[in-house]
Amino acid sequence: MKHRPEAPFGRVATAIITPFTSEGPIDYAAFWRLVRHVAENGTESIVVCGTTGESPTLSKPEKMALFAAAVDAAPDTVKVVAGGTNNDTAESIEFAISAAESGVDGVMAVTPYYSKPPQHGIIAHMHAIADATDLPVMIYNIPGRTGTLIEIDTLVEICEHPNVVAVKDAVDDLDWSRRAIEALPEGIAVYSGSDELTRDLVAMGAVGVVSVASHLAGREIAEMVDAVIEGDEEKADALHRLLMPLNEALFAEPNPMPLKGALTEYWDAVGVPRLPLMSAKPDSVEAVGRALKAITEDRSS
Repeated sequence: MKHRPEAPFGRVATAIITPFTSEGPIDYAAFWRLVRHVAENGTESIVVCGTTGESPTLSKPEKMALFAAAVDAAPDTVKVVAGGTNNDTAESIEFAISAAESGVDGVMAVTPYYSKPPQHGIIAHMHAIADATDLPVMIYNIPGRTGTLIEIDTLVEICEHPNVVAVKDAVDDLDWSRRAIEALPEGIAVYSGSDELTRDLVAMGAVGVVSVASHLAGREIAEMVDAVIEGDEEKADALHRLLMPLNEALFAEPNPMPLKGALTEYWDAVGVPRLPLMSAKPDSVEAVGRALKAITEDRSS
């Protein structure tokens, strides 16, 4: 394995949800409290308005208001990364400029979805976003949602841009990820985009995870990442096994349905997802609760 790069957004970044009131608007007070909650429990960056934040249902003014709220709420030790780019390059450029003006610390740029552009179109799209500001950029490769894989050669060329510093890998193919990590330019940090694969990806050279489960078990995830990096396989494996039921429960239905149900049940009210997502089934929330109980018991043992 080549030298592991520095982690520009820390070891654990939380892909934070967007809380809503019972009437439907964003609940900024709950969002502020949630930013503080994850910051106190292992999170070193928050990704705002990503998939978990229900970006497709948020207006541009809502996104900018969330970025401003996150910047206000986050301690100095926690970075704010703006998600929310889309498949329109011109709109994504304007979005990145506005996000920078809100005071965020970075931008996460997702593969253009639905359009299914050619690989050279993806390069041009990502470089245009990276050119728009001086902010560090994380490339989000998630073919299961976008319909298009950023191929390894394409990813390498994208990462030659000086403002591109990281890749969020949600390809869910460990062999592909291993080859990508080996091929990427020196200094490019890879983050796991799948909680259940974090241990394996970090063992291959990733620096950490952009996590959903860190809303509920951030300390354990941070400990697992550190254990892998430090070579403590026994501890890393034990934490991986402890976290797996939580990871499975959180993705039993489309994200963030189970997470929002679980946060309301076990933390504080965060509302229900906006359509076309729905409230999680009671069985899904109960499964999260059982996993959390095991984690809590392990903390106290």
